[in-house]
Amino acid sequence: MGSSCATYSILLFFLIVLNAVYQSSAIEIEESQTALLFVNSSEASAKKIPESLFGIFFEEINHAGAGGLWAELVSNRGFEAGGPNTPSNIDPWSIIGDESSLVVSTERSSSFARNKIALRMEVLCDNEGTRICPAGGVGIFNPGFWGMNVEQGKTYKLVLYVRSEGSIDLSVSLTGSNGLQTLATAKIKASDVSNWTKMEVLLHAQGTDAKSRLQFTTTRKGVVWFDQVSLMPTDTYKGHGFRNDLFEMLKDLRPGFIRFPGGCFVEGEWLRNAFRWKETVGPWEERPGHFGDVWHYWTDDGIGHFEFLQLAEDLGAAPVWVFNNGVSHNDQVDTSSVLPFVQEILDGIEFARGDPQSKWGSLRAAMGHPEPFVLRYVAVGNEDCGKKNYIGNYLKFYNAIKNAYPDIKIISNCDGSSQPLNHPADMYDYHIYTSANSMFSSAQKFDKVSRNGPKAFVSEYAVTGNDAGQGSLLAALAEAGFVIGLEKNCDAVEMASYAPLFVNTNDKTWSPDAIVFDSSQMYGTPSYWMQHFFKESNGATLLNSTLQSNSSSNLIASAIIWKDSEDSKEYLRIKVVNFGNNSVTLKIFIDGLELDSVPPSGLTKTELTSSNLMDENSFQAPKKVMPVTSSMEDAGGKMDIVLSPHSFTRFDLLMKSNNIRIQGSDNKEEEERTREQKAKALAKLEELNRRTKAGEAGTQKAERTQGTQNAETTQVIDVIKGEQEESCALAEHATVDLKFEAPGPTLVSEFGVVSQDRESGRRPETWGERSPLRASEKGGEKSPPFCPDFGWGVGWVGWVG
Repeated sequence: MGSSCATYSILLFFLIVLNAVYQSSAIEIEESQTALLFVNSSEASAKKIPESLFGIFFEEINHAGAGGLWAELVSNRGFEAGGPNTPSNIDPWSIIGDESSLVVSTERSSSFARNKIALRMEVLCDNEGTRICPAGGVGIFNPGFWGMNVEQGKTYKLVLYVRSEGSIDLSVSLTGSNGLQTLATAKIKASDVSNWTKMEVLLHAQGTDAKSRLQFTTTRKGVVWFDQVSLMPTDTYKGHGFRNDLFEMLKDLRPGFIRFPGGCFVEGEWLRNAFRWKETVGPWEERPGHFGDVWHYWTDDGIGHFEFLQLAEDLGAAPVWVFNNGVSHNDQVDTSSVLPFVQEILDGIEFARGDPQSKWGSLRAAMGHPEPFVLRYVAVGNEDCGKKNYIGNYLKFYNAIKNAYPDIKIISNCDGSSQPLNHPADMYDYHIYTSANSMFSSAQKFDKVSRNGPKAFVSEYAVTGNDAGQGSLLAALAEAGFVIGLEKNCDAVEMASYAPLFVNTNDKTWSPDAIVFDSSQMYGTPSYWMQHFFKESNGATLLNSTLQSNSSSNLIASAIIWKDSEDSKEYLRIKVVNFGNNSVTLKIFIDGLELDSVPPSGLTKTELTSSNLMDENSFQAPKKVMPVTSSMEDAGGKMDIVLSPHSFTRFDLLMKSNNIRIQGSDNKEEEERTREQKAKALAKLEELNRRTKAGEAGTQKAERTQGTQNAETTQVIDVIKGEQEESCALAEHATVDLKFEAPGPTLVSEFGVVSQDRESGRRPETWGERSPLRASEKGGEKSPPFCPDFGWGVGWVGWVG
């Protein structure tokens, strides 16, 4: 709808506004930095953001799953962590009593073929005779993962397998960390358990202790065997086994995808310890578990291939399965021998997507999910590009998967951002861990990347080292700038996720992380809260935006239109990172926003900042650094937008309707000329801004600078006027909407070639009284409402609100 004539009018008016503001408040401009943000709503420049651009990456690191998101309270529940040979270490299980009253050891006597270790407890004392057991009995206890969180009023389901040559009389209890306070208790009695017998007990907590433990005691002489001891709260998310509070923190991010289960966890230091999906499915009792030798702890694999797919479904996120391609950190399978590994992955895809009557699809159905999971993304390995056999192995996987499942997108480990890949791929993986300054400056990483060929999957990014601490504001701001860069390049970047996601505070193998927790509490680091600013970006419309500033190296911004799924209302969101140590006044121009499209009080401001760049959250102060949202009045008008030093800010404008007018023109030559003239004007304005800032040390010097500004402005106006006179002949009528936000009062104007008042049909006689364009603050001759020399007028100008 717009024409170059109208655009020239905008630029002319903008120059006059700026010149007048310089004349009347030059000293104010000098005292704070200013920035101009132009948001272009033209159809040609708008981009559809992928539905899965921003997601999460789950790796079994820092006890993220075992002792974390997976709600199992017993550590080493199958007694397998000590290895397949006996006797073995049963840690963290311990005995209650001493060697005179009982002997505990491991045996390869389990009834489960894939995990043969069981615990044998021989009780030497009795409730009568010469060797009397202590009053509380003797037995074993498990403290869980640095303590079990037991809460009063909640119910916990105990499942275990027992065997004995005689009858058994066991007390099972949840107690305080020292075993003295009883929180819940029950009896397990049986007269015939000569064969392995499954027992289930519900324990109802009568007290609360975040460091409690599970214990089995008896005062009866004899031998009892234990195997596969599990204790789960009954209130996991949908009964799917996920710890509610941690799940909700993930859900609040609204991830478009979840990458799993690693990471280096997938590779292993050695292939014998790599994650193998077939060992993690089926009944939990039959899973052998494995030692994650990269991150140095045992996992029972309660959260396995099925559970990861279920987690993705529960989150409404697309699953991205990372699988081992026959390569670990220290050994590799030769390409000539890799086909069994390829078949294993084809079977894993069948497990996720296959018909419930198929071999592996039937196992999924037996586990309670007859409907196929929606698996459309797989990654061949993790950080393996450059290793001897990777490309050869990759091609075997690629060809086999594409032949069987042509719709699946396959992700290569090789970086395609610097040069084209030498092999086929739908996406390429890109990881970045670096300092804060380097991360922020990497916002332009994908600006010049080819839009043809595979897209980038930035599956791991984070600030690390001294800048990060345990999760600092500085790190979050740098990451925010980088992620804005990814958002602006959403036609070259298809997915992005922060890493790592979780850390149990008792196992800080890697810091920082997004979410910190222990058995009973959790908090988000500033990097977690930073991601909240992007959770509505998936599927939104990216608007082209241009930032002009005298401190542009410290600023980055983006603009989107997004729709709230809860109330179906549309919002225009502007996100800005101020990475500098000075406040910045932001003036926003939105080309195409109609004046009546934003209701009063339709603007909210959300800011992430703190008093110190290295501020962190903690269990003692979990909300020290987190977003703060406030309402701003008169959304369509007066908007004094000041960006705090070292801050990440977003502004959400509620739209009455989608009134962002899609600009377009059949004359591409005119559009190009408009862009060129706008660029010339912006360049001149930037020069004026620099001169003003440098030349206003005092009032006298400012007056001298003012004369120069007037002359410079006149030059720019003359240039545009000449171009305008030529192009305006091509259009009889044009209307362009503009919103201008400046320090102090906000000016909202609608320009047109007509010069009449909307309602009366006359020129507005009171224009000057309503306009800020005055010779001085206290009076003087007011600027004219109409500029006949340029052939355009002001249909309506004034303060809104």
